Amino acid sequence: MVSVKYTHSITLTQSIDIPCVRRCCLDNNDVCIGCYRTLQEILDWHELSTEQKHSVIQQCNQRKLSCER
Repeated sequence: MVSVKYTHSITLTQSIDIPCVRRCCLDNNDVCIGCYRTLQEILDWHELSTEQKHSVIQQCNQRKLSCER
């Protein structure tokens, strides 16, 4: 029998805060002018995996940058 000892714990799920900034208003493309999430991303947020949430946040950052130009 082989015994394996772990020296640290691994968190399988990590809580990611909702990127909402309480400035909720959708533009003509159904993108929030406060957090830059699409309407669908807002509706799906609680069902997304951690990886998907990270992806949404990256996309929001890209949308914000393109709006500032």
